Amino acid sequence: MSEIKFEKRKTIEQVEESNELAPKFDQDGLIPVVTTDFSSGEVLMQGYMNEEALKKTISLGEAIYYSRSRQTLWHKGKTSGLVQTVKEIRIDDDQDCVWLRVDVQGGASCHVGYRSCFYRSVPFGKNSHTTILKFEEKEKVFDPKKVYGDAPNPTKL
Repeated sequence: MSEIKFEKRKTIEQVEESNELAPKFDQDGLIPVVTTDFSSGEVLMQGYMNEEALKKTISLGEAIYYSRSRQTLWHKGKTSGLVQTVKEIRIDDDQDCVWLRVDVQGGASCHVGYRSCFYRSVPFGKNSHTTILKFEEKEKVFDPKKVYGDAPNPTKL
């Protein structure tokens, strides 16, 4: 397998209109990633990749992210078995955001146990007098304590 190489960003035309992959990583070396279910289109999660994670995702065909809280690569599902098998990778017009369309083995993507990391909705419009979140997913797909044990929660407060 040949090494994956990204093109250097040269012109707006090259970035927006050519077939050259020239991703733009931010000042921390990261690019945001939106991950959706391949079949339903449901948003499962939003994460980040560094250059190494994006290259490994492309070559392996499984989602590899960069964990900002742990400061390390994170092969989604390696611990839990909830692997995200990549079915399609897209990049936006500016090449500064990645969209992964995946099949999720085990049916969940959220470390809290829900199918999607977006399991709550925020009231808005005529309902914006309250900021009480509404749970849109009623049941967890798995029990995080059984899967991860007493490992520390990766979310920083």
